[in-house]
Amino acid sequence: MSIETGPVLLLQWLSPAYPVGAFAWSHGLEAAVARNEVADGAGLEAWLGDLLLFGSARADAILLAAAFHAANGAVLAEVDATARAFAPSRERLAETVEQGAAFCRATSGVWGGSLRGLTYPVAVGRAACMHGLPLALTLEMFTHALAANLIAAGQRLLPVGQIEGQRILKNLGPLVSDAAKNALTADLSGLSSACFAADIASMAHETQYARIFRS
Repeated sequence: MSIETGPVLLLQWLSPAYPVGAFAWSHGLEAAVARNEVADGAGLEAWLGDLLLFGSARADAILLAAAFHAANGAVLAEVDATARAFAPSRERLAETVEQGAAFCRATSGVWGGSLRGLTYPVAVGRAACMHGLPLALTLEMFTHALAANLIAAGQRLLPVGQIEGQRILKNLGPLVSDAAKNALTADLSGLSSACFAADIASMAHETQYARIFRS
């Protein structure tokens, strides 16, 4: 894979058009909005900033890097098992498992290979390694895509317009880069999350009566 084609490939994999179904999941945000824990653009930015600094967005970057560095199938399976165990709720587990399975199907169907049955960040990390993509760029673009997708979910739930959504994404840029850079030197022993409100929101969403997202 040349350095010129690498970014183009990542743009395709992490585009909203790539068939992983990311639009269907809110990562617990819908429940947080219903509970009035996130009520506007400022609240959305703070919520996502915490995920990047202390929560699942930071953890997913570490899992992606661990999958990229996995020396063999046994190590990769251990990373994937850790990703599944780290999911704090049934819906968050389904979110990473189903998006990962869809990513594996699409990527194997287009580029070939034996990518299958992995959680989402693990699947992206493994695919990036298989195709010779730079880890640093993969981490930054994956984390940016995660933030952008959750902003899009927030725009469906809150009075947040397109311009405000882009401002939020711009403001989160340094935290996206920080989470990506942290994952370059971290390993699974550094996996942690302190975003308990987000975890609880994802649990509450499982029994929420009216909802438009699957998590």
